[in-house]
Amino acid sequence: MKNIGFIGLGVMGASMAGHLLKAGYSLHVYNRTRVKAEKLIEQGASWEEDVPSLASKCDSIITMVGFPRDVEEIYLGQRGLIENARTGTYLIDMTTSSPELAARIYVASKKRGLKALDAPVSGGDKGAREGTLSVMVGGDPEDFDEVRPLFEVMGKNIVYQGEAGSGQHTKMANQIAIASNMIGVCEAISYAIKAGLDPDKVLASIAQGAAGSWSLSNLAPRMIAGNFDPGFYVKHFIKDMKIALESADRMGLDTPGLEMALSMYKKLALHGHDNEGTQALFRLYSAQKD
Repeated sequence: MKNIGFIGLGVMGASMAGHLLKAGYSLHVYNRTRVKAEKLIEQGASWEEDVPSLASKCDSIITMVGFPRDVEEIYLGQRGLIENARTGTYLIDMTTSSPELAARIYVASKKRGLKALDAPVSGGDKGAREGTLSVMVGGDPEDFDEVRPLFEVMGKNIVYQGEAGSGQHTKMANQIAIASNMIGVCEAISYAIKAGLDPDKVLASIAQGAAGSWSLSNLAPRMIAGNFDPGFYVKHFIKDMKIALESADRMGLDTPGLEMALSMYKKLALHGHDNEGTQALFRLYSAQKD
C-alpha cells in the first residue's frame, strides 16, 4: 500500500491526508475545488484531475466528503471508484454516511474484486489536526487488519466494530450521544452567565467532574469566546442526525433527545448559521432576552 488516494479535502480531510503524506506514503489527491489541495500539492502530493484518474493509480483510496449523495456518486457512479479502481484495491469511506449505503458499497465492491470498509471518525477538526481521531470500522476483519497502519497515522482510538455498516451504526450512536449533550453544554454555560458567574471559572470546575465531556472541554470555551468557526459544520451535523433518526425509526427505537436536538439545529440553520460550527447552537441561548 504505497500509493494512497484521498478524496475530500475539507476541514478534516486536509489534515488527515497531510498525516499520510508526512508518514511517507505516496499521496494522490482529488477534490472538487483544487484550491483546497494546494498546500498538500506543495508538500509533495500528486493532484489528479478526476476520480477515475486517481483510482487507476492507487492501492488504497480514502474518501472524506460531505453527504451520502456525494459518497454514492463517488463510489457507485459510472465514473466512480468501484467501476475504475484496480482489482484488490482497498476502498475506505471515512465520511459519516448511511449504514445502508455502506452495506451497498460493500456488496458492489465485492463483485468487482475490491475491498470496502466504512470507517467514520470522531474528534472534529482538533482530532484531525493532531492525529487523535477515534476510528470506528465496519467490513471484513482481514481487510481491517491490512489497512490498520493507515488508521494509526490518523487516529488513536481504532476499533473494529463488525460487518459492513457497523462503523456507520457506531458513528450514529456517537452522534446521538453528542446531540443531547450539546443542548446540556449550551444550557449550562447560559445558566452560569445568567447567574452572574464567570463562565470560564465555572467551566474549570465542571469540566473535570461528573459533567465532563468532549464537547464541554473543547466546544464550551469556543462558545464563551463567541468563536463559531466550523470544526464540524452545523449542516453536516443536521445530516448526521437525520440519518441517525431514520435508522432508529427503522429499528423501532424512540429517540426524543435526538429529535429535540435536530429541531433546534434546524432552527439555527434557518437563521443562516448552517456553515458555522456545531457550537453555534449557543446562539439560540445567547439571543434570549433578559
